[in-house]
Amino acid sequence: MNSPHDPASGSPSPGSADLITTPVTAPLLRGALEVESTPDGLLPHRLPARARAQFPDGQVAMAEAQPSGVRLAFRTRATVVELDAHRTRNSYVGAPERPDGRYELLVDGRPAGEDSVPGGNVLRIDMTAGTAETLPGPPGTVRFTGLPARSKHVEIWLPYNEITRLIALRTDAPVEPAPPLGETGRPVWLHHGSSLSHGSDAAGPTSTWPALAASLGGVELVNLGLGGAALLDPFTARALRDTPADLISLKLGLNVVNADLMRLRAFTPAVHGFLDTVREGHPDTPLLVISPVLCPIHEDTPGPGVPDFSGMDEGRIRFRAAGDPAERASGKLTLNVIREELARVVAQRAAEDPHLHHLDGRELYGEADFAELPLPDGLHPDAATHRRIGERFASLAFGADGPLAPGTA
Repeated sequence: MNSPHDPASGSPSPGSADLITTPVTAPLLRGALEVESTPDGLLPHRLPARARAQFPDGQVAMAEAQPSGVRLAFRTRATVVELDAHRTRNSYVGAPERPDGRYELLVDGRPAGEDSVPGGNVLRIDMTAGTAETLPGPPGTVRFTGLPARSKHVEIWLPYNEITRLIALRTDAPVEPAPPLGETGRPVWLHHGSSLSHGSDAAGPTSTWPALAASLGGVELVNLGLGGAALLDPFTARALRDTPADLISLKLGLNVVNADLMRLRAFTPAVHGFLDTVREGHPDTPLLVISPVLCPIHEDTPGPGVPDFSGMDEGRIRFRAAGDPAERASGKLTLNVIREELARVVAQRAAEDPHLHHLDGRELYGEADFAELPLPDGLHPDAATHRRIGERFASLAFGADGPLAPGTA
């Protein structure tokens, strides 16, 4: 259960002075590729410094610093756990405030509490003007109480949608870091994708479809889902290449279309190059390439995808495809074109790479699913759709005959 904190001040709850303070350091974290010490706390990164130096795009910088799939993991007999953090949340001019990011506590793998950290910075984004400003705010504290007084494995999953700087952990009993990934007895699953994989509009950090699939599949997740930034960038391929993993999946295509990034002539060699780089570090690792799930606005209409502000007065933003379907003849990309090409590329390469596999994303979310669970803004799934995709992926990929099944690594 959770105890209240003071949302106005962000101050720890009374009694915190009696707890043991543990600085948050890298050994306490899972799912981050690097950490950075900042004046406001330890900042988990999902791309390494070398990659971060190679992109000028603020969207990539924001996405990789939002800790989707990152969690603190430790053993303790504590019944009280507090975490001080300094968050940066997004706010969009003219749109309703987005829900606060959730911190979710697991005890021996089972949900044991959730809460939000008050205070923090606000990144105020004006999509019509193309501007953004940061409004500073104080750090805050999330507090969990009533935990069982026995030795146990505790995880605190961080919000997937807030940049989070971690300051200190406080408990009423000592803590020790859990074994690092690779020593937990569970395969490490490295996944890359777009905002759907990042977690956009999921209920919480353990309910993004990759987190749910990892739990159902009995694997440890490292999530390199980057909202708006799954663009076949070489620096992302190198990060995947250099990250230890037993299983790998790549969900490719949607951002390439809605960013209107390239034509078919560039897409095919970019996919080959991306796979070549990943294979340099993981020559025999089971690798699953996933084509886009159904997204009707881009099935046969090229990008760019643009926001439709006509519903702003009612607090609604939708997305539409601004391209011309006739431009497919000149090589412009649509989701159907990309699905066909990804299937062809994987089949070609699989002739010499028996550990390379393909999954049509419409098996995770297709026309029948859209009829039942439409995309609320035309682009991003809701919480129920995340759950459906996660359950299906766990069955198709981690099931007994799946390409990422236990024992394939």
